[in-house]
Amino acid sequence: MAHVFVYGTLKRGQPNHKVMLDGAHGSAAFCGHGHTAEPYPLVIAGEHNVPRLLNLPGKGHRVAGEIYAVDEQMLRFLDDFEDCPRMYQRTVLRVQVLQWEGREAAAAPASLQCFVYSTATYAPEWVDLPYLDSYDSEGQHGLRYNPRENR
Repeated sequence: MAHVFVYGTLKRGQPNHKVMLDGAHGSAAFCGHGHTAEPYPLVIAGEHNVPRLLNLPGKGHRVAGEIYAVDEQMLRFLDDFEDCPRMYQRTVLRVQVLQWEGREAAAAPASLQCFVYSTATYAPEWVDLPYLDSYDSEGQHGLRYNPRENR
């Protein structure tokens, strides 16, 4: 099993979370909440208002998200779902654990290495967009996410 950190539409309560629950794609078990150990720019960009973590460590905010343990089948599915490596690239980053599911706080890891889908291929003007520390598709940003099934 590998750990994956999700910060956008794959989180619980967000439009694409259903793919994390579909056993046909493999296994994904929620482990807890965390945030990136380093700041990163999280922006909403593109014609479909997609949340994107720009691969610019040290710039932006520590981004909040969820940690999942996934099997190889789910990892391959997520690569395809995230259009990796064209749209996103699967990289490794350190995540500080804020809350760990099903364990006493003392037994939870303080931080761990997780795969994340970030992007190093983006329009230059995206660096100038507002940086978020957390994403919600219904957030006060007013940028309505356009789900894949509507494109």
